[in-house]
Amino acid sequence: MISLLVLYMVNQLLLPGHVEHVVGFAGFRSALESLFGPLTVQQLASQIFGLYAGFVYFTPVLGGWIADRWIGQRNAVVLGALSMAGGHVAMGFDQSFLFALLLLIVGSGLLKGNISAQVGGLYPKDHEARRTRGFVIFSTAINLGAVTGPLVCGFLGSRYGWHVGFGLAAVFMLAGLATYLSGFKYLPAKVERKVLATAPMSRADWTIVAALVAVMAIAVFQSIAYYQLANVLPVWLQQHADLNLAGFRIPVPWYASIDPLASMVAVPFLFALWKRQSKRSGREPSDLAKIGMGAWVCALANLVIVAAIAVAGDRPVLWVWPFLYCVLQGVGFIYYWPTLLALISRCAPAKVNSTMMGIGFLTLFVANNLIGWIGTFYEELGPLAFWAMHAAIAAAGGILILLFGPALRRTLEPKATQGLRPAAMTEEVER
Repeated sequence: MISLLVLYMVNQLLLPGHVEHVVGFAGFRSALESLFGPLTVQQLASQIFGLYAGFVYFTPVLGGWIADRWIGQRNAVVLGALSMAGGHVAMGFDQSFLFALLLLIVGSGLLKGNISAQVGGLYPKDHEARRTRGFVIFSTAINLGAVTGPLVCGFLGSRYGWHVGFGLAAVFMLAGLATYLSGFKYLPAKVERKVLATAPMSRADWTIVAALVAVMAIAVFQSIAYYQLANVLPVWLQQHADLNLAGFRIPVPWYASIDPLASMVAVPFLFALWKRQSKRSGREPSDLAKIGMGAWVCALANLVIVAAIAVAGDRPVLWVWPFLYCVLQGVGFIYYWPTLLALISRCAPAKVNSTMMGIGFLTLFVANNLIGWIGTFYEELGPLAFWAMHAAIAAAGGILILLFGPALRRTLEPKATQGLRPAAMTEEVER
């Protein structure tokens, strides 16, 4: 649905004749403009997208808490899927747009973390290898959805109407729920959490927590440079890209499929690269080095767009350059994000390990809210300066790793003695 959202807003919903029908939108827009000043259609769409995408990564913290305390993981997933399907249906009507986003945010919060917890709960505690393979299957399915969703829903939405794409997303959501219910009895009703000792954390534990928070703060920079591909990129493609390929015009939403596909394809090559580096130097690059490399790859991706715009001048940019941009973004993402999750999981003190994992996802909450705000400067800056700014933002993340990496490594690397697990590297954010 994300592959359609911004295009739907700038091409239809926020235009005269439609925006007046959205229930509650006048007050909502007034609240946004009281914070950010008057907003054009593109700026308003960017702010809405940033808020939506940000809260999608905030509500799973609350969804896990609700499931643990009251309704259990199975019921939470069912309610979450129904809420998301309802949100997709509600997107089919101008009047219910804000309600639709609310349903999708709430549904994602109930579904996202709780279904992941159940994957781990399917296997006995002493079957780690089977659990790892289970997460590989689960993550591969998410990746396949991230690739095929924009291709199918994006094509139908852009060719036959946005509401067709949203409606099809609802059908797929309900099909997923039916699949889930078919195996409902085999799933644990509630995944028991490990009860930890009540002893207070030591000073060394708090030092590790502080170091991990610092790494998360650095990762916000490359996350901003990466996630802008779902916000401003579709608008830029529509305005400034030549998408004709052998007589066929590539639908803009299809570009949302490229980076998750690149992430999937890159995994075995990265494993081989790190193995080769390990043979040469005695160990593969550290987790912090991988996070820094992810920042540099995201910076390079944005520089590809900058170079393409500079060379094209007043002409449209050929489709292959944004394609390369999305490929590099997918590689940059798989470099830094699963590595960050693995680092948190491995290094966070046992007493706050789950909490720190939740805080790790708040990195994306912060980044997505920021991309919404930064996206409002697109029209003012122009494409060249806008994408150059994102290259600089990503590079800032790489520079911060270079500056503070040695000190952070002294705190975190003693515990980071093993390479990334395949399950961690194939973990895909539902983006």
